[in-house]
Amino acid sequence: MVYQKPQSQTRSKIEKTLHQKKVGLVVNPIAGMGGAVGLKGTDGETTLIKALCLGAKPVAPARAELFLSALSPVKAHLKLVVGAGAMGEDEAEQCGFEYTVVGEKKEKTNAEDTKAVAKYIKNAGVELIVFCGGDGTARDILSVIDEELPVLGVPTGVKMHSTVFAVTPDAAARVVMRFLEEALPLKEVEVMDIDEAAFREDHLSAKLYGYVLTPYEPRLIQESKLSSPITEDEIRNQAAIALHIIENMEHDVVYVVGPGTTTRTIGDLLDEKKTLLGVDLFQNKKIVAKDVNEKQILEYIKDKTARVIVTPIGGQGFIFGRGNQQISSKVIRQVGLDNVIVVATASKLRGLKSLRVDTGDPDMDKILRAHSFRVISDYKIEQTMQVE
Repeated sequence: MVYQKPQSQTRSKIEKTLHQKKVGLVVNPIAGMGGAVGLKGTDGETTLIKALCLGAKPVAPARAELFLSALSPVKAHLKLVVGAGAMGEDEAEQCGFEYTVVGEKKEKTNAEDTKAVAKYIKNAGVELIVFCGGDGTARDILSVIDEELPVLGVPTGVKMHSTVFAVTPDAAARVVMRFLEEALPLKEVEVMDIDEAAFREDHLSAKLYGYVLTPYEPRLIQESKLSSPITEDEIRNQAAIALHIIENMEHDVVYVVGPGTTTRTIGDLLDEKKTLLGVDLFQNKKIVAKDVNEKQILEYIKDKTARVIVTPIGGQGFIFGRGNQQISSKVIRQVGLDNVIVVATASKLRGLKSLRVDTGDPDMDKILRAHSFRVISDYKIEQTMQVE
């Protein structure tokens, strides 16, 4: 359902009074840290400790700063209400915004801290609450805000199935600016999350937790993830794509194969058990490493010729930056753009207008958006698609 925001002021009047606008910002400092190290999330202290032991680095602060930097054209007209320390204060200060701090600064934060900051911000009279995190953070915000205030997510986590997220930090800034000019209506959108424990065991179990209101701009807000239909035609199509890939696999070349049912079919036809939700390495038509992280990929492909095989997320079009953060910008640079192969069934392609990327590396995203990719959609059938 879409709610039109009341047009109580003209745009010129809003521009004159934009300095009165207050926007809340909540940053989940640990969101996204499990991605590159292959943990598929960082919910819970035990998982966070494991991520740190594997060399995980903070992702959310940098993503928050990308968002704020893109918001800089209206910096003089905004006042942020932010969480203390790494939950928004540090990022706002770094980017030179005027802000008010709520909550208590802590060295370690958890879900209860996110909820507490969101509650403080809700009571501060803000126009909009922006959060930097993933689906777990969206659930925390939902539990406090419900549909009382508009909410917008800056994609920062590993799991981002909810439709409250902008497609990139830059897109989030554009949504905020348009919303504050009263140019966007509000839409009721889903907050989804998956069972991380099941996810790590290669089982996808998603659940709807509720709805929030978000500024509605379909080109900048991600759509719901659509699963591939289980039909005879789809299964045949996946097998035909896999056969094409297998016939063209080169001797001693390492194939970095991303998650998905289409890519898993490559393993099935080779009688190799590929993980559904992880990244696996193939060489000479055998799996040589399973469920690898960024560091393992980089070590294995060093001084070797490598190819990357990915499939876009149904309904969204992301080939990098959603669910496969292990295939990072460093991996893409080492492999080379001409060695990236995209596979997608005909039914999936019918639901996509273009491909998307959100690697967390603005320079790499810019390079990817200037590149056309060949998409294999059937046996010896391919088409060229641009990245949006």
